[in-house]
Amino acid sequence: MSFLMLISFIAAIRFEDLGLSSVALNLGFFQLRWYSLAYFMGILLGWWQIARMQRKSGAPLLALHVDDLVIAAAIGIILGGRLGFIAFYQPQTFLDPLSVLKLWEGGMSFHGGVIGVMIAFTWFCRTHKLSWLRMLDYVAVVYPLGHLFGRLANFVNAELWGRPSNVPWAIVFPNAGDVARHPSQLYQAASEGVLLGVILLWMFWRTDARMKPGLLAGIFVAGMGVFRFIGEFYREPDKGVYGLFGMTMGQTLCVPMIICGIYLIMTTRKRAASMAIPTEP
Repeated sequence: MSFLMLISFIAAIRFEDLGLSSVALNLGFFQLRWYSLAYFMGILLGWWQIARMQRKSGAPLLALHVDDLVIAAAIGIILGGRLGFIAFYQPQTFLDPLSVLKLWEGGMSFHGGVIGVMIAFTWFCRTHKLSWLRMLDYVAVVYPLGHLFGRLANFVNAELWGRPSNVPWAIVFPNAGDVARHPSQLYQAASEGVLLGVILLWMFWRTDARMKPGLLAGIFVAGMGVFRFIGEFYREPDKGVYGLFGMTMGQTLCVPMIICGIYLIMTTRKRAASMAIPTEP
């Protein structure tokens, strides 16, 4: 350990001193973990938000679709996230089927969750004959709420920590060595959850963005890509996983997200002109 890192370690905040626990409620026979609660709160608030959004004129779905949409998305997020994590990182878990169901112990993949929710979302839109892209605009506005809770749960679980740092708020995480690190989970919660969420909510409620198919989805995809790309400079990269041109794998995966988002934004006007969407009187 270098002298600078030693000084940083001595002066840094120790995670144990924060008094945080991965268990939100312990009844002895039953434990409710913050990780599970984060998913529950994200889905519940997303349900409430999309129900409010549906009441605005020009919505691509009816009130009777809201419950089915949320249920389908929740199943896609949970199954996709859990199965994706196991497939990508712990394939041996499939040998113990009961362990696959232990969601309260953590172990969810962001990319697996995205794949799962997109499969469920596409099935829902085809079943109800709804516009896939306009529905995606609405889901994009809601998503950052759940993402915020997920990143906060990562912090409480002391996982997905950041790179070594000597900033005053650096934290020494358990199982991450005696090195002070960036609390990158909080950085991502603030940027990908709060900031991106505020931008999308403002665009939806204060502008006519919801009337322009693909605009909100484009802002979400490009914004998430940009924020995640920046966040990778502070997050500890996955060991043994490398990206292209000196980038981390996370940054490499962000590049197509940014390109796709910019494309959706740039082609919004053309799509809006070809789709007759009722506007407010």
